[in-house]
Amino acid sequence: MSLDSHIEKVLWTQDQILDRVTQIASQITHDFNAAPHPPLFVGVATGALLFFADLVRRIQLPLSVDLVRAQSYGSGTLSNGAPSVSLDLKLDVKGKHVVLVEDIVDTGCTLSCLIAHLEAKGASSVSICAFLDKPTRRKVPIKLVGDGKFYKGFECPDYFVVGYGMDFAELYRNLPYIGVLKPEHYK
Repeated sequence: MSLDSHIEKVLWTQDQILDRVTQIASQITHDFNAAPHPPLFVGVATGALLFFADLVRRIQLPLSVDLVRAQSYGSGTLSNGAPSVSLDLKLDVKGKHVVLVEDIVDTGCTLSCLIAHLEAKGASSVSICAFLDKPTRRKVPIKLVGDGKFYKGFECPDYFVVGYGMDFAELYRNLPYIGVLKPEHYK
């Protein structure tokens, strides 16, 4: 079984992805260069893991890393609109600038839940770094905390995409590109 045969079309190639990740890392390095304390980068497991790893390796600053897990998709193709934190942070965020690294911002429900969670734990500011942004599907506005910024890789059309950490039913995460999954593989 070839995973590539399950893909209708490739939206972004591996080279395009890595070029964009390098650009984002450079911008973050510039923006946090004068910060008095190292930022804490929090990856949202499991979809953001590949992006998270590539991103933090390219940031030329001292930083801390941690992971959080939130669920809103299950094994479907649409967010259920009721996200929950299923694995919390190990590090204390109180008084820290947190950069929340997400694979895709769709409805905004999961992201809003995580931002509120970090704010309740005392983060002084929360920035978002999303690999993909689907603003046409947004149901909840994104409200940053403190001096937070919104970094994004690509604006994604309204397709069900997989690859580069993103999945359908835990499959396709290992594709090195972002592709549109053929409907017969998820309907």
